[in-house]
Amino acid sequence: MMECDYWKIFPRMPKKVMIGDITIRDGFQHEEKFISTAAKIFYGEEIIMAGCKEIEATNLGSAATTPQFRDSDEVLAHFRSDLFKKRCAQRNINYDELVFSAVTIRETAVDRAIELKKRGIGPDRVLMMVSTDPEHHFANSGTTLSQYWREAERCIKKCRDAGIKMCGVVSTIWGSPISGATKLEDAVEFTKRWFAIGAHDIEHADHDGSASAAEVYRYFSMVMDAMPKPEAHLCHLHETKRVASASVLAALHAGITRFEGTLGGLGGQPANFLDDCPVRGTGEYYYKDHRYVGLIALEDLVVMIDELGIEHGYDVDRVLWLGNKMEKTIGRRLRSEAIYNGRTAKGGNPHFLRPGLKKLIEKAGEKPGQSVPSEWPAKAVLPEKWGPDAW
Repeated sequence: MMECDYWKIFPRMPKKVMIGDITIRDGFQHEEKFISTAAKIFYGEEIIMAGCKEIEATNLGSAATTPQFRDSDEVLAHFRSDLFKKRCAQRNINYDELVFSAVTIRETAVDRAIELKKRGIGPDRVLMMVSTDPEHHFANSGTTLSQYWREAERCIKKCRDAGIKMCGVVSTIWGSPISGATKLEDAVEFTKRWFAIGAHDIEHADHDGSASAAEVYRYFSMVMDAMPKPEAHLCHLHETKRVASASVLAALHAGITRFEGTLGGLGGQPANFLDDCPVRGTGEYYYKDHRYVGLIALEDLVVMIDELGIEHGYDVDRVLWLGNKMEKTIGRRLRSEAIYNGRTAKGGNPHFLRPGLKKLIEKAGEKPGQSVPSEWPAKAVLPEKWGPDAW
């Protein structure tokens, strides 16, 4: 008989994962209205109360490019406050296990993170990003790849001295919205480069939804063969064609244990409009409809992982509740299906029972639980020819 045990077929597949939330950073950066500081704090707090341990809190880059994060200091200060720490203690959450990250694409932002750290409100972890496509990289950073690698190396040394971890992001792994097809081998090499200059961990990012499940499995298998340390790798997938959940499963098959998402599947390029005013962002949007470019919805991701029987640490119902609240905050229908359809009801839905089945069974002279005619064999026997061959 063919093997049907998932974990025997895919021996690298984990039984426990870490799912980070990046709603209040990546999720909100694409919104064309300012999300209040109070809302950022609310969703950051509540997702932690729901079980999140890794959260991207803000972007420390220029407010001219991303004015959505002009309140970054205030948001970070809240998560370092005694009030928040007290709330964590009341919920039996170990504050010291929480990791607060901030995006710092350029050295000036890294320097700012270090200064905030000195003030006692800085992030635990920062992110810098390279793209394997030089054109995409230039659009995001304004530098050549060689220039950026030198800058990143300097920043890693600064961060290490300051007690801040550096996550190196590798983008355009499966393709670029500017230059098209890219090579997986280049992304593997860039991952090695990050570790060679001292990065703590790597975010492997599909920022435009280019990835297919087969290529995701291939890439992460290459990564895990070359650098077999699951805690060092993070999978970041955008949802542009409704295939990201298949890519998550492929990454699990390859042995990846860290993922992230956003409530409602929010996110995408930094907005080029905020409230009633055009802003710089990263220029024109790459897509015809910029509403459908965010990450995999955290609600759907958590439900999927939960129903696979993989440990994740979240209160699923609380995550779904937050997803419903987020639609009110944003003011439109978002992309989670799970907030409407929920989890598979293992106990069924008794209120849908039709009356009369018990009486019908008695009238027919059948036994409770009988599913086939009594004169049929207990187990089905396939004839020599069956299906299409029998017609």
